[in-house]
Amino acid sequence: MNVIQHNNKRNTGKTPRKMWLVLTILVWGLLPFGTRAQSYYNNNGEIVLKITASEGQINKATTKIVRTAGDARSKTWLARKSTGPRSPADSVGKPDVIFKLKLPHAGLYYLRTYAIETGQPTGKTSHIGIQIDHQRVTRRIVFDSYHGAAQVAGKFHFTGQDQELKLWLPPGIRLAVVEFKEFIPPAVPEAVRNYTPGITPPASRPRLWVNHESLPVVRGRLTQGENKPEWEKVKAAALAPFRFDFQPDHEIFYREDVEKAADIKAFYYLMTGDKKVGSEAVTLMRNYLSVLEFGNITYGDITREVGRAIYTTALVYDWCYDLLDAASKKELFDQMHKLAIEMEIGWPPFDESLLNGHGNEAQLSRDLLAMSIAVYDEDPEPYRYTSYRILEQLVPMRKFEYQSPRHNQGVDYGAYRFGWEMHGVWLLYRMSGRTSFDDNIKNLPDYWLYMRLPDGYMLRDGDMFSIKNKETQPVYWKQPQTMLLSYAYSNNPLIKGEFERQGGLPDNPVLYLLVNDPALKANHDLTKLPQTKDFGKVLGSMVARTGWDNTPNSNDVIAEIKGGGYNFGNHQHADAGAMQIFYKGIQMGDIGLYLSYGPPYDMEFNKRSIAHSTMLVLDPDEQLLFRTKKHDGGSRFSQRFPLSPQETMSDPWYNYGSVLSSHFGPDAIKPSFSYFKADLTAAYTGKVSHFTREFCFLDLNRKDIPAVIILSDDIASSNADFTKYWQINTINTPDTTGSAIALHNQLNGVTGRTHVRMLIPAPADRTLEIKSGKEANSTFGQQFDVKSDKPEASGHRIMVSPKGKNKQDRFLTVFQMLSDNTRPLPVQFSEIDGRYLLTLANRVVSMNASSGFAASAFKVSVPNDTTYQVILTGLQPGFWSVKANNGAAPTNHDVKPGENTLYFTSAGGLFEVTPGRAREPRDVQPPARP
Repeated sequence: MNVIQHNNKRNTGKTPRKMWLVLTILVWGLLPFGTRAQSYYNNNGEIVLKITASEGQINKATTKIVRTAGDARSKTWLARKSTGPRSPADSVGKPDVIFKLKLPHAGLYYLRTYAIETGQPTGKTSHIGIQIDHQRVTRRIVFDSYHGAAQVAGKFHFTGQDQELKLWLPPGIRLAVVEFKEFIPPAVPEAVRNYTPGITPPASRPRLWVNHESLPVVRGRLTQGENKPEWEKVKAAALAPFRFDFQPDHEIFYREDVEKAADIKAFYYLMTGDKKVGSEAVTLMRNYLSVLEFGNITYGDITREVGRAIYTTALVYDWCYDLLDAASKKELFDQMHKLAIEMEIGWPPFDESLLNGHGNEAQLSRDLLAMSIAVYDEDPEPYRYTSYRILEQLVPMRKFEYQSPRHNQGVDYGAYRFGWEMHGVWLLYRMSGRTSFDDNIKNLPDYWLYMRLPDGYMLRDGDMFSIKNKETQPVYWKQPQTMLLSYAYSNNPLIKGEFERQGGLPDNPVLYLLVNDPALKANHDLTKLPQTKDFGKVLGSMVARTGWDNTPNSNDVIAEIKGGGYNFGNHQHADAGAMQIFYKGIQMGDIGLYLSYGPPYDMEFNKRSIAHSTMLVLDPDEQLLFRTKKHDGGSRFSQRFPLSPQETMSDPWYNYGSVLSSHFGPDAIKPSFSYFKADLTAAYTGKVSHFTREFCFLDLNRKDIPAVIILSDDIASSNADFTKYWQINTINTPDTTGSAIALHNQLNGVTGRTHVRMLIPAPADRTLEIKSGKEANSTFGQQFDVKSDKPEASGHRIMVSPKGKNKQDRFLTVFQMLSDNTRPLPVQFSEIDGRYLLTLANRVVSMNASSGFAASAFKVSVPNDTTYQVILTGLQPGFWSVKANNGAAPTNHDVKPGENTLYFTSAGGLFEVTPGRAREPRDVQPPARP
């Protein structure tokens, strides 16, 4: 038997050479004869060995050769003669085809198949039986609607000696070829090979979730307070017999109940020392792993289940370590390693980034980290890999990112991935007794407190996979595991209160008992938190609220403005400058839906600016990237993400603008105004020369009109022919009677309205277009059929454009949130001295009319009918004096950089506001920030 020796990769630029592997193939009842298996290079330059299925040793009693034309893969195919299902005896009887082969050398190989359906396409999943020599028969997908005809059956170990590959074909399928490609594990970077971790697992056991110092603490809490009923649940489950029936020669798919039983029994042994229960955990895990097989399922993110099996094995390995003999240790170690190779991140774990994507989930921060800590005594190399990725890559990146206490992957994916990150935080902390992550990680959960809405759901951010359908009861958004790990790590009673409102974690009492401190009492009173949150400059944004009544009867207004910072791709949207308003329901915001990742609707609409309430500038020649084919007019769409703080700050691709000003006051807890201004020029391509957006939220402290928002935009395009669209999106049909726009929504039978009045451009100088229902789900020429009962699927896009063709345009809009049947407040408006002056209710607001900061004197007129709160924004930093025309002494105000605001109250008069300090003034100090 002759075998061609070869390298795995071809040299760049060389023409692929025809190579042949000589195989011994038999036909039933005939003498052996030699045939050739073609070898070719794939697109990655890797050698693939290809065998035509019909040249195998064919079982003529069950199998036939089918000859066809018109398919480039093969002209001959194998198919079963019977179209019915296999009988149990037939499934383990003689195979349909046997290949006698000898691969170039021992090692793991990908085994791939190409098969098609024989009749009308159904997309039904079909499985092929595979056996190598006398190993256990395994079932693998040979055709499905996900990957179609070309399937990777999996990674199989071949000896490099004479072997048999046996196949059992499913009915309704024709098999053309079988291919082999050597598996090359991910390369270990040079920096990792020479890496010495700063912290390592202790010599003592246990070391997962507890060490010799923390174990007595956890044991001591088991019967205290709220932990006691959870401990009783664990005790009952651990002592109850768990029957696991299996046959060594039959594989099974993963079973969560088996893994939970092993987890609970191992934990019970850790807490009590009951060797009988501990031995049950070990035996259960050994038996389970001996028949566990995930096959070649790739959809449904199966790597999460693979990882959970590794994690559970690691817990049993560590917690029951003194019950394991050498053979058991090796068996569990080998099984974990076998599963690790199947992980999406690969093993060694360098196939994916740890900073974003699936690599930022449980794979490394929980599953492989736990494995590497557990087996450190037997093999320190896995911990070298995992610790490098976490300590040298994840830790510094999160220290930078979490300067803004919100997650760049949004409400849903952010909470999900942050929860796995917190596993890594805890595992390293409990292993070593030392913190590895910056303390700013403790502040991140505040994000979910501020995004919470009275309907139980959240302000939208990023891809939202949680469910909120139109006709169902309100959904209380929850990620209790993330809240548990967060409050327990930071000792934050407010986050513990949120954990309890989410219903706790009844399905994982072990994790709860490992970290919960009954002495930390939950606090459900959020009223001590500032009602406005400035999220900083990495993910520039502000959430302003009129209160913390998150119940269905709430009269609170919650608004968000985004702008500035960096774009990290993946599930983060191209939503620079986007605004949302909630009052008795979503009044305006996002209407995109995350139905699945990657199809045209997702990439052309959901993730793009057009699905958000922001500014669009349509350049028909703008370069399109990342699977996009349609121009939406919005900010740059990105699916790249940075790998370090240095890359984030130095590569202009990630620059999504800058926060110019952010301030709220005068009260630090219940501010009457909240101001935010961002320069969003960098978020767009060169089609935008400059763009600033200003947001001023006024809490009026009224039930009928609880809040007003003033929104100012100053934007210039590089070409006057580029159409600008000032866009807001809403759920329900807007009313456009007159020159204003009326939005509405309803919660708990009570209607809330938003009165939208655009002051600039004037009605005569602008056009209004509304796209509704199916038409709203479009991107300038491409219509999407959105199959969903969520209200966003039938939303409305309100688009205002200037009539004239100008490079520069300004927009000034006032939003008033009104209780049902309440008339909007009159707004007095003027533009003088390069500033806007607006008066409504008991507020006077003066804003700079241009993108810059005011540096020269201007006047402000305050009516004399009541006491007014006066807010001046857009001021250059430094001292400013305010002098009334009534002869009173001027006051000096220190305007801080990054705030750029000045506040005072007045019963009326004309005021001159001048940069610099006045002589013999009354100095005014701004209130201290919380």
